[in-house]
Amino acid sequence: MNANTGVIPLSQTQPDAAPSLYASREPVFPKKVYGKFRNLKWIIMIFTLGIYYVTPWIRWDRGPNLPDQAVLIDLGSRRFFFLWIEIWPHEFYFIAGLLVMAGLGLFLFTSALGRVWCGYACPQTVWTDLFVLVERWIEGDRNARLRLHRQKKLDFRKARLRLTKWVTWLLIAAATGGAWVFYFTDAPTLLVDLFTLNAHPIAYTTIGVLTATTFAFGGFAREQICIYACPWPRIQAAMMDEDTLTVAYREWRGEPRKNSDEVKAGAEQGDCIDCMACVNVCPVGIDIREGQQLECITCALCIDACDDIMAKIGKPRGLIDYMALTDEVSERAGGAPKPIIKHVLRPRTILYTALWSLVGFGLVFALFIRPDIDMTVAPVRNPTFVTMSDGSIRNVYEVRLRNKHGEERPFHLTVKGDPTIRLQVEGETDETVTVPADTSQLARVYLVAPPKSDAARAERTDVRLWVEETTSGERTYTDTVFNGRGN
Repeated sequence: MNANTGVIPLSQTQPDAAPSLYASREPVFPKKVYGKFRNLKWIIMIFTLGIYYVTPWIRWDRGPNLPDQAVLIDLGSRRFFFLWIEIWPHEFYFIAGLLVMAGLGLFLFTSALGRVWCGYACPQTVWTDLFVLVERWIEGDRNARLRLHRQKKLDFRKARLRLTKWVTWLLIAAATGGAWVFYFTDAPTLLVDLFTLNAHPIAYTTIGVLTATTFAFGGFAREQICIYACPWPRIQAAMMDEDTLTVAYREWRGEPRKNSDEVKAGAEQGDCIDCMACVNVCPVGIDIREGQQLECITCALCIDACDDIMAKIGKPRGLIDYMALTDEVSERAGGAPKPIIKHVLRPRTILYTALWSLVGFGLVFALFIRPDIDMTVAPVRNPTFVTMSDGSIRNVYEVRLRNKHGEERPFHLTVKGDPTIRLQVEGETDETVTVPADTSQLARVYLVAPPKSDAARAERTDVRLWVEETTSGERTYTDTVFNGRGN
């Protein structure tokens, strides 16, 4: 209470303010590391980025009437080209099958090796690795980047380094967005149109959005995307069990650490010298010695860092290593870990492999047995039939013919079922429809039954429409129904 005013201060009348539940992000500056896992990540980065950036420029000769881009998602013609394979809209089950295979493959690798996809091949990981590499080239290794980050004053050197880094990131991001749109149209033509400002506004918009997201996610958000935005860390536990190989710390061998209270009190020190090398190289900024964590992407860089330190101090490698929970139980009891093959080949992984292979074989089989011509038939139901002046009953059908060849082909239509039913094609003098190269064409077809025929008197008669491509002799059919008077 204030002696002069008799008023109790507000700070003494209210409880202490609740602590903030928000903590600002501390940037992670991973240290450069050498080793077999780091080399593997470099190889995968070069391979995946090479595929992404180079694929739209690969040519594939399909003939004079077809695009020569090896991989093309042709939205205008509603087709997908992959080398010699052409997928039409009605064959979307091929794309669905590939997505199923991708999901099963993710389950398989996760059950065998944990978040190996996240650590090595996820686009967020690959582009973040590339951005960190650029950052290291320009600003220096971990300590130099930390000093620059903590420097409050924005002098010429800091401004120059930051501007150089951001411009380089922006160029990579623009190349990323630009490469994506090249998959949807002829790449050389679009490249010229982009620089001459003749491209469609959608192309510029797509490049702008992808450039901005790549720049932000790979340059600034980084591990935040893996920790907060990606759902996979929350799902992966369902794919893993006690035999899943994942990056772990051999606590029973490393503890107590060099700087621990136990060692200071006279206990015998474990193999861990508390050098923090495993923490300094981690791209998500965690300490693997605290156990398996949601943030860990299983990139194994901490293994390379720890093995290097163990070699320098004369200790055996593997203080941090790929291992399973069953290995921990065995090693704590003085036994040896299981062979890797026994971890990998177990009922769960065998089941995922079998399902993955089954879907793959099914897609390949369907790909090789599909015909080069295709027909869909849609009866016109309004009205279901028309009575002609002579008493004949006529049904109308919309028939879509697909010519998957690279040149124009004639298609001859016939009907099987009631032999009295006649087939007529609107606008044609005979039953033949000429379909342009590599396209589909809609034809209106009439089936007419004489007034006293069984088909005219019956309510429904099953019929089969056949189409023959007269050049090659290839045939296909579709079953449908002829509607009569029903008396």
